[in-house]
Amino acid sequence: MASLLWFQGGACSGNTMSFLNAEEPSACDLVTDFGIDIAYHPSLSMEFGEAAQRLFRQYASGEKQLDVFVYEGTVMMGPDGSGRYDMFADRPMKDWVAELVEQATFVVAIGDCACWGGIPATAPNPTDSIGLQYLKRDAGGFLGSDWRSKSGLPVINIPGCPAHPDWVTQILVAVASGRAGDIALDELQRPQTFFKTFTQTGCTRNQYFEWKESTESFGEGTRKGCLFYEYGCRGPVTHSPCNRILWNKHSSKTRAGMPCVGCTEPEFPFYDLAPGTVFKTQKMFGAIPKDTLPEGTDPLTYAAHAAAARVAAPAWARDDIFVV
Repeated sequence: MASLLWFQGGACSGNTMSFLNAEEPSACDLVTDFGIDIAYHPSLSMEFGEAAQRLFRQYASGEKQLDVFVYEGTVMMGPDGSGRYDMFADRPMKDWVAELVEQATFVVAIGDCACWGGIPATAPNPTDSIGLQYLKRDAGGFLGSDWRSKSGLPVINIPGCPAHPDWVTQILVAVASGRAGDIALDELQRPQTFFKTFTQTGCTRNQYFEWKESTESFGEGTRKGCLFYEYGCRGPVTHSPCNRILWNKHSSKTRAGMPCVGCTEPEFPFYDLAPGTVFKTQKMFGAIPKDTLPEGTDPLTYAAHAAAARVAAPAWARDDIFVV
């Protein structure tokens, strides 16, 4: 059996809650069908107190073989580099992390906080939080950009706030079952199988995006129009399969009328959640999206295309698609 140790640093436990809702495969399937020994997970394990600490020491020293180390949450460096803002089992969490990653065959960061610092690392970052191998888009993080696990791979980043549970379980199965060689990582160390396409891929509002027809009020988000032009949707520039691998096999933010907030990208939360930036498309020249232009285009080309598309839009593009 492949051993797996899951630690939580500076986080809200949202990725654990997501993980426990996994279906393909489920958290139980990891154990019963794929032979993963979840040696410790803060929400699943029976060990606590001295028994848990003894287990941690055995893995940290190499007495027990650690195949997969999963980390959720930021590494808190404060105050003054001591890490004592986040104490765990009588030590700063960062000290446990430093020892355990050196013993692990694979290291997997779950969620934005572990990948790039997430919301806790947003200025002024009072806890000096940092991701395992990134701080926002800057490579390095807690371990340094050149760090590699025993497998020769860097940290495998599975971002999201939270990450979709099936992204997590499928990657854990791949690394634990000897198929890590099938995982191609992008430039931010995310598995390409999930993060090569955009959130827009599979969005049910793509016909409105194509004809540049915007939702006119927030409540119309499930009925007509595209949320990209006025309501801050980042679907065309966010790498995720949220509209291909649906949440609870049922829906997604955009299908429910909620703009994509770009939570799988290192810059999330964008604009540090400044007033006037949430659920509002930032524009230049009063009309062109400022930093959410679809990849591979430029402002002038986009403006010309958008103007032509609006003129050519068929009448049905302005209609409510629901008939009652």
